[in-house]
Amino acid sequence: MDITVTFRRTEPSEALKVYAEEKVSKVRKYLDVPVEAHVVLSVEKFRHQADVTLIVNGTRIKAMEETGDMYSAIDQVMDKIEKQVKRHLQKIRERRPEGARPEEEGEGEEASAAADTESVIAVEQMIAKPMDTEEAVMQLNLSKQEFLVFRNAKSLEVNVLYRKKDGSLGLIEPAS
Repeated sequence: MDITVTFRRTEPSEALKVYAEEKVSKVRKYLDVPVEAHVVLSVEKFRHQADVTLIVNGTRIKAMEETGDMYSAIDQVMDKIEKQVKRHLQKIRERRPEGARPEEEGEGEEASAAADTESVIAVEQMIAKPMDTEEAVMQLNLSKQEFLVFRNAKSLEVNVLYRKKDGSLGLIEPAS
């Protein structure tokens, strides 16, 4: 991470420079790519301004904060930068097309080749634990699986709770 600290209309302070560099370097935990950071610390009468610009893969993330104390200005501007970095990463995740996963592309070809030769069935044994539907929803949300097989505590029947493509949940119950 390349960090540049500039002082305007104030005496350069090594303590402020180290503090600003330390705060900016904490953003590194969110980013895997090289980041260029420019920090401008300036003083006008009683106003202390901290202006931070990050350049991440050509994207410019910028924030400014003005307070009566330089350290609090640095803290507040880094809170803003952190929120913007998280929002930027969320946008990148949302834009990624679902069909672009390399594992799924290969599976489609293998499945069609296997269907041509013979039908292959994978057998997996699961223990259907007794639980309420609400508890099953909570268990499915906590896990990264697409479905959950459980025994309904009220009816003692085996149910399947699954995650739909739109993100909502579906429940399969046997007909009585």
